[in-house]
Amino acid sequence: MNTDLTFISNDQGITLKHRLEQLIKDCKFFDCLVGYFYISGFHQIYKALENTERIRILTGIGISQQTYDLIKEARSQKDVELSHYEAKQELLRLVENEIGDSADSQNVEEGIQKFVEWIKNGKLIVRVYPSRNLHAKLYIMAFKEGDRDVGRVITGSSNLTQSGLVDNLEFNVELKNRSDYEFAKTKFEELWKRSVDISDDFVNTISEKTWCNSNISPYELYLKFLYEYFKDELSRTDELFTPYLPDNFKSFEYQKLAVLNAKKILEEYGGVFISDVVGLGKTYIAAMLASQLDGRTMVIAPPALLSEKNPGSWKNVFDDFHISANFVSIGKLQEAKELLEKREYKNIIIDESHRFRTETTESYETLAEICHGKRVILISATPYNNSPKDILAQIKLFQNARKSTIPGISDLEGFFKQLDTRLKSADRQKDYDKFLKITRKNAKEIRDRVLRYIMIRRTRKEIKEYFAEDLRRNNVKFPEVKNPQPFYYQLNEEEDKIFMKTVELITQNLTYARYMPLLYLEKRITHFQEQSQKNMGGFMKVLLVKRLESSFYAFRKSIERFIHSYEMFIKEYEKGNVYVSKDYINKIFELLEQGDDEAVQKLIDEKGVERYNSDDFRPEFKDHLKNDLEVLKRIESMWKSIERDPKIETLLENLRSNEILRDKKIIVFTESKETARYLTEKINEEFGEIALLFDGSSSEVVRDKVIENFDAKARNKKDDYRILVSTEVLSEGVNLHRSNIV
Repeated sequence: MNTDLTFISNDQGITLKHRLEQLIKDCKFFDCLVGYFYISGFHQIYKALENTERIRILTGIGISQQTYDLIKEARSQKDVELSHYEAKQELLRLVENEIGDSADSQNVEEGIQKFVEWIKNGKLIVRVYPSRNLHAKLYIMAFKEGDRDVGRVITGSSNLTQSGLVDNLEFNVELKNRSDYEFAKTKFEELWKRSVDISDDFVNTISEKTWCNSNISPYELYLKFLYEYFKDELSRTDELFTPYLPDNFKSFEYQKLAVLNAKKILEEYGGVFISDVVGLGKTYIAAMLASQLDGRTMVIAPPALLSEKNPGSWKNVFDDFHISANFVSIGKLQEAKELLEKREYKNIIIDESHRFRTETTESYETLAEICHGKRVILISATPYNNSPKDILAQIKLFQNARKSTIPGISDLEGFFKQLDTRLKSADRQKDYDKFLKITRKNAKEIRDRVLRYIMIRRTRKEIKEYFAEDLRRNNVKFPEVKNPQPFYYQLNEEEDKIFMKTVELITQNLTYARYMPLLYLEKRITHFQEQSQKNMGGFMKVLLVKRLESSFYAFRKSIERFIHSYEMFIKEYEKGNVYVSKDYINKIFELLEQGDDEAVQKLIDEKGVERYNSDDFRPEFKDHLKNDLEVLKRIESMWKSIERDPKIETLLENLRSNEILRDKKIIVFTESKETARYLTEKINEEFGEIALLFDGSSSEVVRDKVIENFDAKARNKKDDYRILVSTEVLSEGVNLHRSNIV
């Protein structure tokens, strides 16, 4: 006997779903007999059944082995046939669970609604066969009269489920002979007579016991919202496996949770901010995260955080956790590029990532090249400071700003531009309340619409509230931070007059032309060059204002350097030469943060690789240069009459008389390297050699003294110094816990 067979295995693009759709779109009746039936299976093919007159589904119970064994034991029988009631209840329980676990999508909902609609109008009938021994999988299609033949049969291993129709490797055969069709039809009818109709029960279960229920209370809707928001965390079963933990390492749940969340964010968005506040162990969190990732890891950090003599440095922490990585100073990004050319790296960790808030620098461009296509882990307690673009620049290290994968904001560039425009609409000087209101509104939008997806950030207050037991178990208490106590100093009448006039001159009269020469070129320059020049002029203005606020001594020194720089520049200009250095752009921001004004000026004054003729510049360039020099000399002349610094005098007086400051270890931070040196000198003149100075140019020997005298974890503790005076360079990654006064 000739048998025409077609095999279907869900392999090589030939799925049972596809073949059924081809056949059932033309059939009059569709019957299926399956051991397991899931709505997901019906959802796959229901659109092809729109023109079918009648659909009958006969399903087995598909109960679990555990349930079956319990029933069997209760009845003391070898083979069990459930009562009609038990069969119905078991299947309906499965339906309820399946819909509860299904995707909450429009397509799934439409499929379920169609299922209910067809049952209600009699087009679809569902019955259950009350025996666990039903394993058949049979699909019978009866064509309309006059069609190709009476019908077709498909039988094999596939149930009417997503897995059986599409996902699994199955083995099914299509039978086209009439005798096969008639045999299958007869057997189906025999089983159908013994089955139990559960169509109405199906509808009731779906309508009343699943999320398809139209009578949902506000409270239930709220619970659904909470579930959808937290479902990833609720369903997470993965445990943090750290191959090696250091001796005496305290394992905190809040750190483990941060690692698991950060890993999930990395997988989904390609990058993550670890931005817990200071003191919660961001370095340890990043190290444990690195231990969970495949591929090589590169750590880019400030030099102080890479020193092996610093107990909390990246090198020491990674060694403690037995994690392999390469470490590159944040100021040597070319070295990082060279490493990438030699070996493949998958993970880039950037500490103090807020240093890269400005896109229009060569260092940022280099870093962006390094991060391209890598997993990027950004470490910073203060990633967002002034402008919305601060955070955008860092996000762009791992996200396409024009085609973002952050939900709801595909155009990050446009989103942040809108926020920046809103902020610029408020004048900080004229209407500070409006400026503050917009700043807060922007911060909330950034937090709620962007950072919630890509940032791990907790405060000490939150850790104390939500991980109290974790802290108790590890015997850890966060110190109570008292409110700052202001020390007021007063300018006399002459000092006040000169101070206010100086502010006016440096903010309104100086053009800073010497630091923005390319803006005066006759020929056009690139947008990058223009922005870089404007940045430089802006930074030099800010530098003068900050030095004026820091100390009168530092301000005088800055004015002296500005005058010398202008005089040298004008002298060369009159010879026909204008030198523009490209090199300082890479280093200027780091030096400015260190308060090293002298090094900044030296870099700017050095003759660089690019020379221009004076004739290449517009005439107003020379006018602005001479105007600035006159203003600077006027400022210098004004300050010659000022002999004291009331700010430093007030600090010295409090060191003498204040009970808290008189005999305890103290940290004094200042932005200016010159203020730090001047202040250290004054303290030691007044009280003896009790103050230690640390700034960006300090040697490793001095750093060792800092650790010995102020780090609670130092191996060789000393008490040679009571006061540490430092620039901000020491605020990064060095523990100074022996002092609790700043």
